[in-house]
Amino acid sequence: MDESLNLVKDLALIFISAGIITLIFRALKQPLILGYIVAGFLVGPHFGLFPGLTKPETIEQWSEIGIIFLLFALGLEFSFKKLLKVGSSALITAATIFFGMFVTGMAVGGAMGWSHMERIFLGGMLSMSSTTIIIKAFDDLGLKGMPFTNVVFGTLVVEDLLAVVLMVLLSTMAVSQQFAGGEMAMALLKLLFFLVLWFVVGMFLIPTLFKKGRQVMNEEMLVILSVGLCFGMVALATAAGFSSALGAFVMGSLLAETLEGEHISHSIKNIKDLFGAIFFVSVGMMVDPAIIVQYWQPILILIVVVVIGIPLFATSGVLMAGQGLHSAVRSGFSMAQIGEFAFIIASLGKSLGVMADYIYPVVVAVSVITTFTTPYFMKLSEPFYGILSRKLPPRMFSVLSEVRGSGHSQARDSQWKQLIKAYLIRMIPYNVMLLAILLASNIFLDPFAHERFVRIGPVAVNIVCAVVTLMIMSPFLYGMVIAAGKYKELYDGIWRESSAAGRGPLFAMSALKIFLAVAFVMAVVSHYLKPGLGIVILIASLAAAAFILLRLFNKRSSALESRFVENMRAKDEYQRQNAPVTTTIREKMDGHDICVERLTVSSDFKYAGQQLSDIPLRRDYGVNIVKIMRGSSIINIPSAAEFLFPADEILVVGTMDRVEAFKKALSEDVRVAEGDASAVEVESFIIEAGSLLAGKSLKMVDMRNSGCMLIGIERGEETYMNPEPDMIMQPGDTVWLVGAPEAIKLYR
Repeated sequence: MDESLNLVKDLALIFISAGIITLIFRALKQPLILGYIVAGFLVGPHFGLFPGLTKPETIEQWSEIGIIFLLFALGLEFSFKKLLKVGSSALITAATIFFGMFVTGMAVGGAMGWSHMERIFLGGMLSMSSTTIIIKAFDDLGLKGMPFTNVVFGTLVVEDLLAVVLMVLLSTMAVSQQFAGGEMAMALLKLLFFLVLWFVVGMFLIPTLFKKGRQVMNEEMLVILSVGLCFGMVALATAAGFSSALGAFVMGSLLAETLEGEHISHSIKNIKDLFGAIFFVSVGMMVDPAIIVQYWQPILILIVVVVIGIPLFATSGVLMAGQGLHSAVRSGFSMAQIGEFAFIIASLGKSLGVMADYIYPVVVAVSVITTFTTPYFMKLSEPFYGILSRKLPPRMFSVLSEVRGSGHSQARDSQWKQLIKAYLIRMIPYNVMLLAILLASNIFLDPFAHERFVRIGPVAVNIVCAVVTLMIMSPFLYGMVIAAGKYKELYDGIWRESSAAGRGPLFAMSALKIFLAVAFVMAVVSHYLKPGLGIVILIASLAAAAFILLRLFNKRSSALESRFVENMRAKDEYQRQNAPVTTTIREKMDGHDICVERLTVSSDFKYAGQQLSDIPLRRDYGVNIVKIMRGSSIINIPSAAEFLFPADEILVVGTMDRVEAFKKALSEDVRVAEGDASAVEVESFIIEAGSLLAGKSLKMVDMRNSGCMLIGIERGEETYMNPEPDMIMQPGDTVWLVGAPEAIKLYR
């Protein structure tokens, strides 16, 4: 009983102190995470003014649960499909920051005399910005809807995955105490194998489970089931030799793909906050003022490295990705801090015994100080950009400010690139599933069968095991070998267009599939049967069962694949049907200097009450109005004769600078409206010779009366947003149209 009371006393001390301190921090408009850290410092063993904890080791266990919930919640905001959509800009930026700061951290650690492992862990801690702090700062400063934030959020998504992978690699290195290339490669392959396996199995089972129970499941059951799945994946991850944080992150990302993902994220928020508070309080308890005073020089050095290094590498990465200097500077200055992953990696290094005790509070101090400075760096980005615009040579400034656009529309991707992508998307999951079945058969089925059915003899048991394994493999073998879906369409199209010599790579791709399928079959046969007998049985089985099971394989593999694809697309389809047009346009125009805002017309606007034909939208402002919402009326692609009245809500499309200028013209305090669900889409396509648009200008094509509008033309390396009415469209140009889907089809 006393032990239980001690735990209750410790929790009471933690939560009361955290509650009081966070109230103060909220009044000061500071992040709550900092309040938790300060509260932990006050009740920790190093401050001494307040009563200390009676069982710190119990609180450490609770903080581990806090890490699990933090990574679970992060996974719910992540999703693997979101990683595929972030675009090359985010990938290039994240890679630049990671490698730049990792190398810088190792160099700085070496200069300060740290050990080899300490330098490696330092590089990892300095290479991750704080998602939580950046999102809160964007909200506080009203920047969340700005175009450059898409690059920042995409970069943070990639960094989250890099951090999870880094934790696995650092654990491997810490155990071996050396950098072994082969061992690291095996760790990466093992991680990739389990990630794909969990994703494929999870995407097949979990959405199906929620779909079956949707009608009878209430919020309480949803929370219990979600948390249970989270801890189940944690158990699987630890059994596979990974960290509990990885398991929580993976399950969160799987649940994020379900229709209930956002609901789950909202439902577990209070649980995450509860255990997250314990984790961050425990972080504060590790802060020793004496160590901070003693090691103030390393703290100061690391702060300078973070606030200079991350903006420098982030800005460079965004520029290399083809974005303009303005977006690059704003993106770089937004990421000048380290956050929660620095704590987690530091905790990992400390628990593995590869870091000195003083490094943990040093890293916490650096994170706290850079968190405080984050909003100020975001505000400094505009003055710094102004200095660059004045100091840089005009030609250099013009080159850096050019938005080259790193994203390419699917229509411009070559058929071969699409085919290879579709090929890998099919091959990797099927091969992982087949390998998993083979391993499960060897590890579980083989010993189980020989132990339980010893009376029928080892040869008979081996034959039964081989048949059972091949039957389980059969739909996956068939699905891998037989072309279907988008891959089949692309394969057949290229086959028809290729010469006999050009079909060589297609033969090679098909041959590789058949070779791998045969290799898996032979692996099963050679494990359970003697080679000679195995070959005879294999040939006889294939000859006898081919005609009988072909249709069955087809149905089984098609059903499995259809269910998987349906689960994958369910959330995207739901969001597409319910997404506002502003979201649709932003996603389609990702990688371009495009800004989409829904604004309210102020009564002070000098053109209020006039026809659109009398408002110099393109000439003076460089924007287009693609929709007017007036009460219950919605006017898509308004004509020049349409009026613009005060209180109208309008959807404006243009470059970031142009839209910002137009917002100021509307009113000094313009209201940005929320929500929008009308049937207006954005599409891009390449103008073919003989097309309705080829050789014509906007003046010659009456698009508005058809219900759509041209907002951009991509020609070679140049992108023309809001082109002039007399610009001639040429075959090979990629055009961007906004409007009703039926109207856009007229010009494709």
